[in-house]
Amino acid sequence: MRRVPTAIPDVLVFEPRVFEDERGFFFESYNRKTFEILGLVEDFVQDNHSRSRRGVLRGLHYQIPPRAQGKLVRVVVGEIFDVAVDLRRSSPTFGRWVGVHLSAENKRQLYIPKGFAHGFLALSPWAEVCYKTTDYYSPEHERCVLWNDAQLNIAWPLKKGDMPALSSKDAQGMPLAQADLFD
Repeated sequence: MRRVPTAIPDVLVFEPRVFEDERGFFFESYNRKTFEILGLVEDFVQDNHSRSRRGVLRGLHYQIPPRAQGKLVRVVVGEIFDVAVDLRRSSPTFGRWVGVHLSAENKRQLYIPKGFAHGFLALSPWAEVCYKTTDYYSPEHERCVLWNDAQLNIAWPLKKGDMPALSSKDAQGMPLAQADLFD
C-alpha cells in the first residue's frame, strides 16, 4: 500500500499493491495494521455500498458532531470523480476542495476525515462505490452543502450545459455560507 498526498494534507489517497496474473488480480483493500503504519488510525464501524448511473451526483454530504464521520472510499465498478470539501473554520484549507478520479481499474481509495463534506459524480455507465465510515449513519445529524455553490467553485467534470442527476435532498443543499460548519 502506498500513501499519496493531495492538495489538502488531511485528505489522502491510498494505492494498493495489486497482484495480477492470467487468472485476474488480488489486493488487500483494507488492513488495519498497514493503514496505521501509513498514518491512518481510524475505527471504521460501518460499510456502505451505492450504485449510480452515469451523470448521478451524490453530495456534498456530511454529519455534524457528535456523529461526524470520516470515510474511506473506493470504487468496485466503473469510475467516479470524488470530492472532499474542508468545512473546518479553523483550518488553513477551509472552503477548499480536492477532487480525485477513483475507479475499479486504478483501485485507489480516498480517505476523507471528519470535518469534510463528501460527494461524487458517476462518470461510467454504472459506478459502484463502497466506503467505510468512522461513525454510524445518523439522519438527524446529516447535512448537505450545495454541489454547485459558487463560493466552492468545484470543477465537476460535466460537459458544458449538462446538469447532473440529483436527489431532491441534494438539489436543496445549503450554500457554504449558510451551512453548519466545524470549528
